[in-house]
Amino acid sequence: MSEVNLPSDHEPSIPIRLFSQADWRLNAQELSPPARAAATQVKFAGKSGDLAVVRGDDGEAQEVLFGLGEGPAAPAFRGLAAKLPPGDYRLDGEARGDGADLALAWAQGAYRFDRYKRDRGDPPPRLVTPSGADANRVRVLAHACALARDMVNTPANDMGPLQIETIAREIAHQHGAQIEVVTGDALLEAGYPAVHAVGRAAVAHRAPRMIEITWGEAGAPVVAVVGKGVVFDTGGLDLKPSAGMRLMKKDMGGAAHALALGRMIMGLRLPVRLVVLVPVVENAVSGDAMRPGDVLASRRGLSIEVGNTDAEGRLILADALARAAELTPSLTIDMATLTGAARVALGPHVIPFYTDDDDLAGEIAEGSLAANDPLWRMPLWDGYAASLDSDVADLKNDPDGWAQAGSVTAALFLKRFAPVGPWVHLDIFAWNPRSRPGAPVGAEAQSILALLHMLERRFAKA
Repeated sequence: MSEVNLPSDHEPSIPIRLFSQADWRLNAQELSPPARAAATQVKFAGKSGDLAVVRGDDGEAQEVLFGLGEGPAAPAFRGLAAKLPPGDYRLDGEARGDGADLALAWAQGAYRFDRYKRDRGDPPPRLVTPSGADANRVRVLAHACALARDMVNTPANDMGPLQIETIAREIAHQHGAQIEVVTGDALLEAGYPAVHAVGRAAVAHRAPRMIEITWGEAGAPVVAVVGKGVVFDTGGLDLKPSAGMRLMKKDMGGAAHALALGRMIMGLRLPVRLVVLVPVVENAVSGDAMRPGDVLASRRGLSIEVGNTDAEGRLILADALARAAELTPSLTIDMATLTGAARVALGPHVIPFYTDDDDLAGEIAEGSLAANDPLWRMPLWDGYAASLDSDVADLKNDPDGWAQAGSVTAALFLKRFAPVGPWVHLDIFAWNPRSRPGAPVGAEAQSILALLHMLERRFAKA
């Protein structure tokens, strides 16, 4: 990504003055005549997204006025970078809100995905990191969020299993972590039969694989982070319609987010023993594709009847969660673009999470608010567990229709394979379906900032 956050001692730069609506009513008359004139021209009132650029006689920007509305500062501020011309800017006076949060919001709002554009336009504007903000922390978080978005935005022809493995290896090498990758038929010998079954239909150079990154001191609490890596989901033999396939390049969003969260944990050197587990497959169609009615083995030893080949994500997560359980983790997190039912329940912006641990749920909810990263706890309602019963196997991957709650039943399926102890499943979307200020149509980093907040407090440095 382009570096859009500058050192706090960088000069020169154009000042940005931030106003809530209340600030504006109290302080508007104290502005210089040129600033008042610029504000009057655009009817600036301090509302969220209001923008007035004060220009000198030469037409160049001399000062920026920006409205935050009455809500949290960072979400509103995220929309500013996309509205400004190239240049170097700084916050004038005391920042409303945390300076590090504002610097991160700027970086998120300045993000653009232009890999395939011949004309990439002007460079994004840059912000001087506010005094007192941890510039390294801002950089680590900004780069991780951009990584997740870049991976999800990249089409499947350029973001296949090998490319995800390459990114994982680069992250591991950067932070001195260990990495192991099991590929193709070796998955069967290594004990990942469900991962193999889902991915075996792909061509040889897009063979399925299991990626495991390990980092941190051996005696530290083990944190397992699991991410679904379906690089493209045709639906398998239960083929999706074309409209349903259009965005399936993003079905590896869980893997992208797991790698991004792992990168933040390592970059900030949290005192944990981190294990990132990423099963990566393409759910393709060929003569070797798994069939409806097949019964698959799993690492946990449970047999799974395939009722629908388009419910493949939970199958590869089953093996990955079983591997996590072998590590006796203090905490397990899994992220997956798992169900359309999650979007029916909460839409694209609010991410449902599932856990039986009330303390963990409270900490995640606190992190959601602190990071302006919207999450919502959903029930792991055991009353729907019977919908996963199979006549021929231990369970099936497509619940009976009477249960209806597709995101809940998917979480209940994963619960059968999850480690004992604190575990949370997040059914992410990883996508902005419409443009909002600072959030263009395309990939979005969801949940990982809230999870980082929770992890930093749960595993605080001594």
